[in-house]
Amino acid sequence: MSVNDKSIPKISVLAESMGIKLINFQEGKCSVYAKILDIHLNTGGVAHGGLHATMLDTALGGALVSTINKDEWCATAQLDISYIEPGYEGEELFANGFVIRRGKTLAHCEGQISDSEGKLIATGKGTWIIWQIKPKNLL
Repeated sequence: MSVNDKSIPKISVLAESMGIKLINFQEGKCSVYAKILDIHLNTGGVAHGGLHATMLDTALGGALVSTINKDEWCATAQLDISYIEPGYEGEELFANGFVIRRGKTLAHCEGQISDSEGKLIATGKGTWIIWQIKPKNLL
């Protein structure tokens, strides 16, 4: 699927406000991109872990969303992140998420963030809950 396809869900307003962009969305896989800006830096001068967490949550959750039908819905139940290397202002980050196993009510996803040169920045894995019916506020 093309990321311009109307059937692809939009990423969250939070992710958009952080400059995170959807670059790939297909069955069981999702990739997002962000360039590290001044606003993403922590007091130590490197990318804040919240940027990494949001990128991984968006990519892993997006991978699962690519597998659910229009009546189902999902949400992150747990997300573990390992911060491997720092990210610096001006670097481009790519988060890739994959569905490892999907059941009727739970899914397990994994992914990683790398920079444009392929250096591993962070890894993540998590569990998502799946509802067979969308919550009323989303209908």
